[in-house]
Amino acid sequence: MFEAWLREAATELGRPELELTREQQDAVLDLARVAAHGVARPAAPLTTFLAGYVLGAQGGLDGLDDLVARLSAAAEARGTAKSESETDSASDSSD
Repeated sequence: MFEAWLREAATELGRPELELTREQQDAVLDLARVAAHGVARPAAPLTTFLAGYVLGAQGGLDGLDDLVARLSAAAEARGTAKSESETDSASDSSD
């Protein structure tokens, strides 16, 4: 999808050996989507930044799937709780 840009960005950052597979790209994009909808739009880039920061500190992409699953679940749970709270508030105000 963005292979040329990702190669250019990795080279610019001095890490030309870093390449995301299609599956890894999809996982990061899905994480951004879930964070944006489950938390708030600005959470998308910040959440993916945090994921990348943690992976970088660990030295590679080996834990990407687990990290994405954990953060996605947390964002989805937050979105569910937010929706339930808004529903409760709406029903309280209509009483």
